[in-house]
Amino acid sequence: MNGARVKSLPVEPLTRAAFAPFGDVIELEGARQIPINLGTTTRFHDLAHIDVADGGGRPLVSLFRGQPRRLPFEVTMLERHPLGSQAFVPLTDQPYLIVVAPAGPLAPDAARAFVTRGWQGVNYAKGVWHHPLIALGQVSDFIVIDRGGEGPNCDEYELPESLWLTAEGLAKAQR
Repeated sequence: MNGARVKSLPVEPLTRAAFAPFGDVIELEGARQIPINLGTTTRFHDLAHIDVADGGGRPLVSLFRGQPRRLPFEVTMLERHPLGSQAFVPLTDQPYLIVVAPAGPLAPDAARAFVTRGWQGVNYAKGVWHHPLIALGQVSDFIVIDRGGEGPNCDEYELPESLWLTAEGLAKAQR
């Protein structure tokens, strides 16, 4: 950021309405609750639309361990998964950043950044451009549900101009 013109990407709080064009927010607030197991357990039902069947795909469950990133953070690329959705469910209550752009031809000017409240997960819809995991503060573990199967399912694109996530932008979104 050495004094040159910097394109800062505003950070927004993660909400279902704001994130809807990109997929699902995985959270308990507002979820359908069903008592199960003789009333000893509550099922928070149908939290995300997992879409992995294209090209004979199958659900794949993994654990990702994200190293914390420091701000300011330079976003130089985005990726997408054209054959399936990709869900991230945090195993800690640590906020993390999300950078997305709409599905279709990549439009960097349409990119948006969100910060979670820690316990919120996201499910990127099939074909939505996004940055790889941006953990904050500490090493963070996530259960990831995405597509397993044949065929290439990850397109990466170098941005023509970097986007920057700043501590000031993060603080503003967390107020």
